[in-house]
Amino acid sequence: MAANENPTVRRRRLGGELRRLRLASGLTSTQVAEHLLISQPKISHLENGRRIIKPRDVRDLCGLYGVTDPQVVDALMRQARESGRQGWWVAFGEVPYAVYIGLETGASSIHSYEPLVMPGLLQTPAYAAAVIAETFPPATSEQRAARLQLRLCRQHRAHHPARPFRLWAVLDESVLRRVVGGPDIMREQLEHLNRLNTQPHITVQVLPHDAGAHPGISGQFSILTFADAPGKGTVYLERFTSDLYLERRSDVQQYSVMYEHLQAKALNPDSTRQLITQAAKAHARTSGASSHQHF
Repeated sequence: MAANENPTVRRRRLGGELRRLRLASGLTSTQVAEHLLISQPKISHLENGRRIIKPRDVRDLCGLYGVTDPQVVDALMRQARESGRQGWWVAFGEVPYAVYIGLETGASSIHSYEPLVMPGLLQTPAYAAAVIAETFPPATSEQRAARLQLRLCRQHRAHHPARPFRLWAVLDESVLRRVVGGPDIMREQLEHLNRLNTQPHITVQVLPHDAGAHPGISGQFSILTFADAPGKGTVYLERFTSDLYLERRSDVQQYSVMYEHLQAKALNPDSTRQLITQAAKAHARTSGASSHQHF
């Protein structure tokens, strides 16, 4: 599915147009909610593309905003019908972070900070399987298999050579040291990470333990930007039972400044590759020592 067929991207575009019409009408989101007897958060979710926009919603909003041209109204209602189609990820069953996948699929760049585990787009199949098994213990084997296949599909789409995409990851050194799935899986994962770090669209930096306190202490976050919305972006904060999406310009700017500080504190890509190589060798030695103990 091409990026312009992504229903999440279509909803964002339609929501942006509805927001433009609202502002042109001089109405606040609170006033719109009061007129239509709905909640103000619903208006925000519609304009941010995080909620399916029904043609009826478009018709009511156009009426309130004074949009009388039937061709404009019909075009917006058609966009609403198209944006309501299901994304490619629904084939994998219920996905708790479906909104994020839609945004990821349509993003032109992602800048992420990870303090604990490898980012999903950079994981090997074995590492991903171990993370899924160990972080979602109540899931059935079928659910775990579906999540793994979904993650691998996300990787394939993100790293496809025909897609213009920029991925920048700052990792805490703990990501390299934390043994996920065993030392052999870690060695394979880190060697894979170093190979990815040579790709022109991927940059990986490691924030070493001796860097001390830093702006990422509060936890994981990602900043997504989109080619069709220059100057805007979305900050994604992942949580165990729910996710948080920040789209106010001031929030995105604050996290962007935080990310710049993390980049400045982290090792440069060349030094990062050296540290990753050292960590991979350390896991290999651990694996070798474990093997000898069985004899």
